[in-house]
Amino acid sequence: MANVTLGVIIGNRGFFPDILVGEARRDLMKLFDEADIQAVLLDEQATKLGAVETWAHAKRCAELFRANRDRIDGVLVCLPNFGDEKGVADTLKLAGLNVPVLVQAYPDDLDQLSPERRRDAFCGKISVCNNLRQYGIPFSLTEDHTIHPLTPEFRCELEDFVAQCRIVGGLRKARIGAVGARPDAFNTTRFSEKLLQSAGISVSTMDLSEVFGRAARLADNDARVKARIDEICGYAAAVQVPGSALSKMAKLAVVLLDWMDANDLDATAIQCWSSMQENFGVNVCTVMSMMSERLMPSACEVDIAGVVAMYALQLASGRPSALVDWNNNYGGDKNKCVFFHCGNWAKSFLPGAEIGTAPILGSTLGVENTYGALAGRTPAGPVTFARVSTDDVGGCIRAYVGEGRFTDDPLATFGSRAVVEVPELPKLMRHICRNGFEHHAAMNASACASRLAEAMENYLGWSVYHHQ
Repeated sequence: MANVTLGVIIGNRGFFPDILVGEARRDLMKLFDEADIQAVLLDEQATKLGAVETWAHAKRCAELFRANRDRIDGVLVCLPNFGDEKGVADTLKLAGLNVPVLVQAYPDDLDQLSPERRRDAFCGKISVCNNLRQYGIPFSLTEDHTIHPLTPEFRCELEDFVAQCRIVGGLRKARIGAVGARPDAFNTTRFSEKLLQSAGISVSTMDLSEVFGRAARLADNDARVKARIDEICGYAAAVQVPGSALSKMAKLAVVLLDWMDANDLDATAIQCWSSMQENFGVNVCTVMSMMSERLMPSACEVDIAGVVAMYALQLASGRPSALVDWNNNYGGDKNKCVFFHCGNWAKSFLPGAEIGTAPILGSTLGVENTYGALAGRTPAGPVTFARVSTDDVGGCIRAYVGEGRFTDDPLATFGSRAVVEVPELPKLMRHICRNGFEHHAAMNASACASRLAEAMENYLGWSVYHHQ
């Protein structure tokens, strides 16, 4: 949870024991120190015990938050006692941070319900949430209504919340690169640039002619090209790849990474066929895989909405993502299917990956023009899948998320591939088809669907189907 800063509001109500507020402050500072989280909160001299209760306290806390708005990724509302619901809501309204908010309330102990230790935070949390709803401020809740912050359960809840902050903050300022036009045969990779921009996601474009032109001006003995060739050969087995193809792949890497750096891009989606093979003579898959492995996700077929889902999954988990086809049924098992693509998955998914050719594309474009595809099999483990789609007719952004697992079931085929088991897979496929979702999905080797659903639906306002 490093490099995260949370604003903290400790609620208080004057006729409850002050000792509870001081204890809560110490608990949170211990937790934040262990989790490497930075805190922005009132000091104990700024208000009574550094808590928020009155309008004056709310103004002071909001001023502190506004002064640190560039640092604050989310806000934790802590209720050691009933708290003051107006104080909490007023603070957030005045601060205007527009970041995720988590509401936590301490549990009462049955043997400590005397006036000296009574909390009533169980009730106070309801009042705080009622006010946040009235003020139009979205918020997140802990799984249990009351929970002590020093329990392992709350630490897991806090990790989820921090991930939601990363997702929301990352997507609201994401910069995506579109390289080339979508393949003419794929209406499925259409998207609304304006709808994405309304969510804070900007798209920069570069034509493939610019890529090819810049690459052509790079000499084979250019130091940057030679360095990229070394990186490619060190990334995956490349013994069968001709030197001329390695040089072309390296030049693509130099051009694409220079462009991303110049435009501060977080991710790319690239026209990977058929102009790439016909006019340049290689597949760009390995270069895309290397970028995704470096947490710079890259999607094929100019699937901008697809790479948004890849980036969201990466923000949720801190791990590389990949773009896949929901490609094949797995025999007669209705809850299993095959994920497949020519070969641009991050190496994290493909232990022992080898760089070769793309047989399907090669059947029409010439196998000799498809060097650069990455082949390998994903081993057993968890998987979260997601799809983002811009609904131009409805004027909104839609998504679905869910979890399953990679399996070690036999699979005799080529390319980047995996067998996946998803509970009630036919139900998911019906949802995808009925609602016109694309054949592409993003995947991540983690279990983070709940984090993603909460961030997208509650804070970004997208329409989300969470398959469970």
